[in-house]
Amino acid sequence: MYQEIFQTGLTVVNKIRQTQQKAIETSAHLIADAFVNGHTFYVSGSGHSHTVCEEFYGRAGGLAFCVPILTSELTMTEHPTKSSYIEKLSGYAAILGKLYHIQKDDVVLLASNSGRNAYPVELAQYAKEKGAKVIAITSRSHSEATPSRAPSGKKLMEVADVVIDNCGELGDAALSVPGCATKMMPTSSIANAFIVQAISVLAAEKIAALGIEPPVFVSLNGLADQSVNDALYRQYTRLY
Repeated sequence: MYQEIFQTGLTVVNKIRQTQQKAIETSAHLIADAFVNGHTFYVSGSGHSHTVCEEFYGRAGGLAFCVPILTSELTMTEHPTKSSYIEKLSGYAAILGKLYHIQKDDVVLLASNSGRNAYPVELAQYAKEKGAKVIAITSRSHSEATPSRAPSGKKLMEVADVVIDNCGELGDAALSVPGCATKMMPTSSIANAFIVQAISVLAAEKIAALGIEPPVFVSLNGLADQSVNDALYRQYTRLY
């Protein structure tokens, strides 16, 4: 199975490379444009999709101006299924939208493999109502195969301005293992990590092309000083 494991992951990444260039480049342009013009770039997701926030935010080599909408309820840190209930709860997204002050011309990136639950759909709708642009990272095949759970009947990919397909399959797990009744190796984590880094690098390139140095976190496990990142946090996401 060793070769099959790697081939499964590489196949998904290569499919993204071949089919999602326009969507990824458009997303990078929107994010760079928002930053240059003084607007905010938000990112959110629930369940395992919350890791997209962590892939964007607070890590060495990452854009320092990204603002994560990431409460403990959206993660698995307190209980393995708590976020599964919260993401189906209508009304929660609007509360976070208000708390984080999503405004006109901001950019909100939402990750949801199925794109069917109330939280990502309603946060996307809230952002659109405020005049923000919405980017979705989702699995088209998964979303198309399942009904919406949002009260509006919409799915994330139907609300977003830009849709990036992570090229996963229904259920996310993509590899059949002999003797195992259920497929293993969900590919969304691998796919989403590549998508996030592609967006980040391309956005930085666009910002730099305008003669502005992109604010990027440095590695504190190298030779950099903590004060570099502290200053970036104070300027962009932790105003204290």
